[in-house]
Amino acid sequence: MIAPVPVAGLLEAFFTERLMRERQASPHTIAAYRDTFRLLLAFVQQRRGKAPSALTLAELDAPLIGAFLDHLERGRANKARTRNARLAAIHSFFRYVALQEPTHAGLIQRVLAMPNKRYDRRLIDFLAREEMEALLAAPDRGTWIGRRDQALLLLALQTGLRVSELIGLRCDDVVLGSGAHVRCRGKGRKERCTPMRREAVATLRLWLRERAGHPEEPLFPSGRGGAMSRDAIEYLLAKYSAVAQKRCPSLANKRVSPHVLRHSTAMELLQRGIDRSVIALWLGHESVETTQMYLDADLALKEKALARTAPLPTHRNRYRPDDQLMAFLTAL
Repeated sequence: MIAPVPVAGLLEAFFTERLMRERQASPHTIAAYRDTFRLLLAFVQQRRGKAPSALTLAELDAPLIGAFLDHLERGRANKARTRNARLAAIHSFFRYVALQEPTHAGLIQRVLAMPNKRYDRRLIDFLAREEMEALLAAPDRGTWIGRRDQALLLLALQTGLRVSELIGLRCDDVVLGSGAHVRCRGKGRKERCTPMRREAVATLRLWLRERAGHPEEPLFPSGRGGAMSRDAIEYLLAKYSAVAQKRCPSLANKRVSPHVLRHSTAMELLQRGIDRSVIALWLGHESVETTQMYLDADLALKEKALARTAPLPTHRNRYRPDDQLMAFLTAL
């Protein structure tokens, strides 16, 4: 008989030994995995009436995890991509468990065999040039917050930084003067430098002078002086999008998010004729193939390609109406 194995010890070792010490996972990865298991253990407690600290590995089987994934979609209205991200965290834990508890190999293999859910890939959303200009004009530059937000929006639209990268910027990450650029650390702990145009350099020079912060302090602080949160970025985008709609009504049909700004940067580069490999390098993509989605979404680029093709020969015959009697019989 296989002795019961508590989940608590395995889960603690998975986070401290596997993720933090061995893999040196980023804080974003650890936070995402943490949230997954908080949701899972709360679901198990509600379903089985058992405290998470008393749960054994044998109870955390494939049917229970499948019910949890269904709960995410139906009970929490999560999309398939979110469901797959939660399953990836669970798979990572069970791959670790396979090394620690080989006697539970059957249970582990059944969990690892659970597949990702397929989903329809929609075309990406992005802002047109006039929509970007309207959004940049929305902040009230007569206030400290307005000047901060205008500098943030301009930097986001020009560099295409992820929201986590924007939040993580420090004052000394901005290099002005000759070869002006901004440094950031992106996914996979990869550092990259992104150049800035003159208008962004001028705006950030004024902002840094007003900000007057120490090199290690956040470039765009909250009202309390700390780093801004994701929710704060989402809130200010929603606020300025509503203001910009008065100048550019097409924004009413778009949900402006931090990632939409990133997509807008990529589309701007693509429409200017920049090669996909350069766009991938600019955005910090792991693979050039990731930029394929921008080609799929660019209707103007497809129309240019269509204009270069030769039309197919067609024969145009003059329309002649049917005989009145035959038309009458056909209509019966």
